[in-house]
Parts: sequence; structure tokens; C-alpha cells
Amino acid sequence: MKVNLIQKDRGMLNGDYGEAARLAMNIIVRMADVLDAPELMDITQSHIDGCGLMSDTGLEFAETMAKRGGKVIVPTTMNMIPLDLRNWKKLGVPEDFANRALRMAKAYEDMGCIPTWTCAPYQGYMVPRFGQQIAWGESNAINYANSVLGARTERYADFMDLCAALTGRVPKYGLHLKENRKGEVLIRLVNFAPDVFRDDTFFPALGHLTGKIAEHRIPVIDGLVGYVTSDQFKAFGAAAASSGAVGLYHIVGITPEAPTLEDAFQGTEPPEVVEVTPLDVMAARASLSTTKGEGLNLDAVVLGCPHFSYDEFRKVAQAIEKYPQGLSSGVRFIILTSQASYALLERSASLSVLASFGAEIIFDTCIFHSPIVASGASVIMTNSGKCAYYAPGEMDVNVVFGNIEDCVRSAVLGVIHTEETRW
Repeated sequence: MKVNLIQKDRGMLNGDYGEAARLAMNIIVRMADVLDAPELMDITQSHIDGCGLMSDTGLEFAETMAKRGGKVIVPTTMNMIPLDLRNWKKLGVPEDFANRALRMAKAYEDMGCIPTWTCAPYQGYMVPRFGQQIAWGESNAINYANSVLGARTERYADFMDLCAALTGRVPKYGLHLKENRKGEVLIRLVNFAPDVFRDDTFFPALGHLTGKIAEHRIPVIDGLVGYVTSDQFKAFGAAAASSGAVGLYHIVGITPEAPTLEDAFQGTEPPEVVEVTPLDVMAARASLSTTKGEGLNLDAVVLGCPHFSYDEFRKVAQAIEKYPQGLSSGVRFIILTSQASYALLERSASLSVLASFGAEIIFDTCIFHSPIVASGASVIMTNSGKCAYYAPGEMDVNVVFGNIEDCVRSAVLGVIHTEETRW
């Protein structure tokens, strides 16, 4: 299929806008051909995920584009990078690894990218608007932008995200188009008391179950009521994008494209209906732990996957204040965040509470892509469905999932101790 190109597209292909733009447009056009997209479309913003993985290919691609004069032509934020840019020496990161990560950062900054270095860009700088056409990478960011904000992005893979930023163009395809954003499976919540929806472990557990049910389809959740916070959306979407390939979801009466069930399915009948009970979500929550872990020695608590917000810091500080005895020796209490969230934390009393407790605040990076946790660690605890899903394979550890209170209590005791919640 031949892709219809406008004059500027052809100019980029001819090298009129420089060698980097020529190479990027070649990739964009080739991808449009693979996808059978009839034409390209404009985007007004990009978020780059390709900076996150420290690989020879990733570094070479970024440096090649920068050396060839690449400059982004739409505002472009950056996902996490494999390095705490402030504290990597204190963390004992090998110098060779750090230097390569610093080269990666420099290449993207040289191309005009905004050094946000966060996997939760929707809670920081330059949040997109409803209906805005964008090109975002990072799975949890993609479904938050599509679902909660109502912006329009496909699931952009590494390198395609940079090509979009360098050209301002993407294939007219997929979730950019309204007709492709209708629900494909209805998940109906039955027999839930409203109090359940105020339990923060509910959202990662439901997200984990939703990903398993939906797989690559667009799920519609019906029966969830009340106000949902940004952090709860974040926890739900990150888990759904990990256990499944959920790039967009609708929650009836809550997310912007689903004021009604009919709107969520764009006037069509749901192709499949799955009823979910409290027992189903409890089972999903239990499956996020690889061991029950009660009384098991704890090596580390890992929070901030995706990156912590200011409000999450505040909640942790409140939990810590209940335990004046402090952090158990031998247990690390790690919180990953962006420097934007930390700037707010610095203005509050919560920072001194966290510092006195011994919390380690890690910037700009990810527990899976930077050498933060020692290789000898065997048991970690987290409140993140995404972290719980990936940690066993990525870090070769046992993981216990719990809420913030569980994590703090266990870190104080030095052993796993969770309070069982029944819905």
C-alpha cells in the first residue's frame, strides 16, 4: 500500500530538513506501510521511552540522530533513564555504566528534549489535553493519557517515539482514530461495597485482573463508583498494562470517553461480558505475591513504580509517624520519583520524616533498569502491581504485595507482616 504524503513529508524524505529528519521519516513511512495506514497525521507532543533501557542499540540510535543534527519539532518529555543523575556515585553504580547513561541523556538533551526523566509524565510538566494527538512511549503513560486524559496516542515503541518527535508526524492509525477507541470487552463489577473502592490495594489488583482478562483488547469497567484519584488511576493502569497490553480503558461514569456504557462501546453491544466479584479481585491481589511471606526476613521495600507523586510521599510519611522505632537495620526503604515531585516534597515537613526514617529517595530511574538493589536481595515488598508483576523475573527475587501501611510496618519489624483485608 502506498502511503499518501504531504509536501513536507516528501521534503523530509529528500533530506531537505536534514539527515536525522530524513532517517526518521523513512522509518515513519515504512511503519505506516506495514500498518496499512493510508496517510500520516500531525502530533503536537511526544514522550520518549527509548532512553530508558541501557543497550548498545539504544545508545547508538540516540547518538546517531543527535550527531546527524536531529532536533525535535514538538515539545518532547523524557521517560526515566537508567541512572539517578544526582546520586549515582553514592549508590555505587559502576562508572562505565554511568558514563554510558550520561551519554544517552546528553544525546536526547542535545536534540531539544525536556529532561523530565519520569515514567509518570501525566503528573508533572506539560500534561496533554482531551483530544490532543500525541506520540507517547511507556506503557502506563500511554494508557493514562488515552484513558484518564482522553488524549490520543498509539503504543509507541522505542525509537518510533523519537522519530515522531523529530518529524511531528505519525501513521494515521489505531488509537489515534475515534472508531478504534470503542470498548471491546465489558468487565462488570458485582457485589462490591463502596468502601472497597477507597482501598488503595484494590486498584492495582483490579488492574492486574483487567490486564489478564482484556489482553490486547480495550476493556470497559462498569460498576466502579466514587472519586478516583490520579494515583489510583496510575496504579490501575500500570498493572493493566503489565499483565495485559492495555493501551486504553474506559470506566463508565468516570473516564471522559465513557459517560455512559453506550458511549464506551460507541452504540454497539459489548462483544463479551465478564462478571468480576470481590473474590476475583482478592485472588488477583494474592497472585501479585510470589510468597505469603509472613515472618520472612525482608531485604527491601520498593515504592514508586511508576514514580511517586507528592501525595504518595505524604501518605508514606503519615504511616512512618506511627512507628517511632524507625527502620529495621538491614532493610532498605527505596522510593523512586521524579525531581519535579521531589521539588514539592522539599517544601513540606514530610521530607524530614522520610529522612529520619532512613528512606532512600532515588531520582530519574527505574528499579529494573538501574543497579539499585543489591544482587543478593531475595525478598522485596511493594505496593505496586507493576513492580510485583515484573520483579520476580527482572530481579530474581520473591515479592510480597501490600499497601503502604504493610510496607512501612514490615520495614520497621524487619520481617513481612501484612494485615489481611477482606472485601
